Amino acid sequence: MELLYKDSARIDESALKETVQQLNEYREYLNTVLSKNDYDAPECSVNLPVDQQLIGLVKETQKKKISKKLKYMVVIGIGGSSLGTKAVYDAVYGFTDAIDCKRFPRLIFLETVDPEYLRRFKNFLEFEVSKPEEILLNIISKSGTTTETVANAEIIIEALGKKFSEEQIDERIVVTTDENSKLWNVAKLKNLTLLPIPKEVGGRYSVMSPVGLFPLAATGIDIESLCEGAATMRKNCIENELELNPALISAALLFLNAKAGKTINDNFFFAPQLESLGKWYRQLMGESIGKEKNLRDETVNAGITPTVSIGSTDLHSVGQLYLGGPLDKFTTFIWARNQEDPITLPKKLMMPGLVENLQNSSAQGLMEAILEGTKLAYAKKELPFMEIIMPEISAFALGEYLQFKMIEMMYLGKLMDVNTFDQPNVELYKIETRKILKAKKTA
Repeated sequence: MELLYKDSARIDESALKETVQQLNEYREYLNTVLSKNDYDAPECSVNLPVDQQLIGLVKETQKKKISKKLKYMVVIGIGGSSLGTKAVYDAVYGFTDAIDCKRFPRLIFLETVDPEYLRRFKNFLEFEVSKPEEILLNIISKSGTTTETVANAEIIIEALGKKFSEEQIDERIVVTTDENSKLWNVAKLKNLTLLPIPKEVGGRYSVMSPVGLFPLAATGIDIESLCEGAATMRKNCIENELELNPALISAALLFLNAKAGKTINDNFFFAPQLESLGKWYRQLMGESIGKEKNLRDETVNAGITPTVSIGSTDLHSVGQLYLGGPLDKFTTFIWARNQEDPITLPKKLMMPGLVENLQNSSAQGLMEAILEGTKLAYAKKELPFMEIIMPEISAFALGEYLQFKMIEMMYLGKLMDVNTFDQPNVELYKIETRKILKAKKTA
């Protein structure tokens, strides 16, 4: 993976180095977290990709639960319990699910309690699932008490109860949660298959735990390669030498641009299959550094607003805003070099003369030309950006990217003087939701 920024980020090199120096002590601390290789520190998610015991448990569960008859794995979770998994799945398979209808098994993400969606999903189960072996439910909640997840699990289990016995359904459930959470204890009583999430690993940092690894393994994605990519990147991201450490550079660039008024970070993916990767990063940044209080309990209302754009589609929707609107954005362009089986336009066009130089061009070449044109337009308008180039879209490269961004966020939180690992304000809506549900029951 490459990170390019020197001619585009519009940050003085001395300011960059000075900002990075502020992170030296924390970088050394991260080195210690890696060397201990345990789950005691808030940053302990960096040790997930090399936890062979946990990876082995996932593979063992895969052998027990996944067969050639499996058609649909339903991931019942929300936020950190599904976004990382969806990011990898969509990048490799999911973005073509609508046109590759005969590829199995496939993941279905149940993240909403919208009644219309649930009604249609229940109909889907009735007509598309005829045998227990064709479906597997993966109920994922770190706390074990997530309202949406528990509600959806109950609805789907009830629907399956019209087709299969209780014993058959129990056999087709895997629960992923913290050990000794309420969900863990209930699942244990029912003798359901359990996978643990290390307690100190937060949801948005959990993709390399069983949260992500088990459902990804179920679809045939190479989780060992995913973890290898992450393990390689974590070594790079504790390097002292600046040019070898992309997480230090990107965190410093985001911080300095935010200080200069660029408080929106637009992640512009020139590969539509990476849109869910952008949504995963949106949660990672939003929850990690969007904080009311700093580490000294002072009210600061800190944060950088993450947005997701897709090239070239969104050049036709928000390109005008980006190039002509408020100067409040720092852009990260993300694309992959090698794409298989290049698609080429015909030598003889049916509609010649509409667009010059199209004949015999490749679709990849066209996308690259649009990307280069976009970067030149940003440069001419003096809009700051950095560029991340993935070598390919593969499990290994995705593991690299995910780990890079998680460590980047740890550095960025330290620069912004906030707790990168809590989310106190998220709990506010959950508390109010439970109050409303209680009031409805007693009314």
